Amino acid sequence: MHQPLTLRLMAQLGPALTRVMVVLLLMLALALPLSHVYVAPDSAWYVSAYTLTLLGKIVCFAVLALALDLVWGYTGLLSLGHGLFFALGGYAIGMYLMRGIGREGNYQSALPDFMVFLDWHTLPWFWWGSDSLAWVLLLVVAVPGLLALVFGFLAFRSRIKGVYFSIITQALTYAAMLLFFRNETGFGGNNGFTDFKRIAGYAIAAPETRAVLFVLSVLLLAGSLAGSLWLVNSRFGRILTAVRDAENRLMFCGYDPVRFKLAIWVLSAMLAGLAGALYVPQVGIINPGEMSPANSIEVAIWVALGGRGTLLGPILGAFVVNGAKSWFTVAFPEYWLFFLGFLFIAATLLLPRGLMGLVRRGEDKTS
Repeated sequence: MHQPLTLRLMAQLGPALTRVMVVLLLMLALALPLSHVYVAPDSAWYVSAYTLTLLGKIVCFAVLALALDLVWGYTGLLSLGHGLFFALGGYAIGMYLMRGIGREGNYQSALPDFMVFLDWHTLPWFWWGSDSLAWVLLLVVAVPGLLALVFGFLAFRSRIKGVYFSIITQALTYAAMLLFFRNETGFGGNNGFTDFKRIAGYAIAAPETRAVLFVLSVLLLAGSLAGSLWLVNSRFGRILTAVRDAENRLMFCGYDPVRFKLAIWVLSAMLAGLAGALYVPQVGIINPGEMSPANSIEVAIWVALGGRGTLLGPILGAFVVNGAKSWFTVAFPEYWLFFLGFLFIAATLLLPRGLMGLVRRGEDKTS
């Protein structure tokens, strides 16, 4: 069976590469927030709120890319619906943030403004407990995990795989997007949630709050990377690789692939939900557009460009693509989609193993 690039690299270099990556992330988590909070705005070392928010957003996207790599790169399940799990985590924390506005909204009501506008008089039953941060944090992982569990059980038991699996994941996120666009659903319709005031009692726009959210995002990425590395190098990870490369042969060996695919699928969805929960307070909005199939396809591009089945590659791909997007959408907004398409074609034709494949190519030349 074909062994993933990450496992070959780790067999040669040991865990040093990932340790370096984790250390760099932790240093980033300390240096940038401190520069934002304590350095004078006129200093060359000052990190602006825009820069910190942008980097925090990209870090959350990197966690999402890592989550997709676990199911696509190591298990062979190309999901075109991971944006749904990301958005569900965002909506869960968004409910808490909307309740935190209190009577400071436009209508000075205890209900969110969109509910007052729609002439609702009480909170829907599914908003119960949304004023509790502990309960909402549970929802952040439970809702995407439960949806992934039900969907995955039905799909994997039916032995749906390949392009058919990709199509139904895309259909799932598209159906959810249409549902959330409806005002009567109770999630703000096409406007979604915005105008947040505070989180955990602290002003959400305060520099200290931004710094803490950024630190939590980097810690989530570092922890997810370390945990994923341990997972894919474990016996469970080797079975996932066998599911990807020779599922029928694995079944003849007495293993049930459904259990393993379902486990990693649910874990990946929960990780995506956590990324979405940290994304929303930093960008200040969540709406059904985050569930767009195009967004999920873009996540797959990050993973393909960085190198699927490498863990580090999807993180690199997320930073490269979103960094380029931030520049292109300001300098040449009309050409961004063309450039994104070029990146995907170039990665497919010239870098089939992604940017991380260049590492292996360099090693082959020196060996």
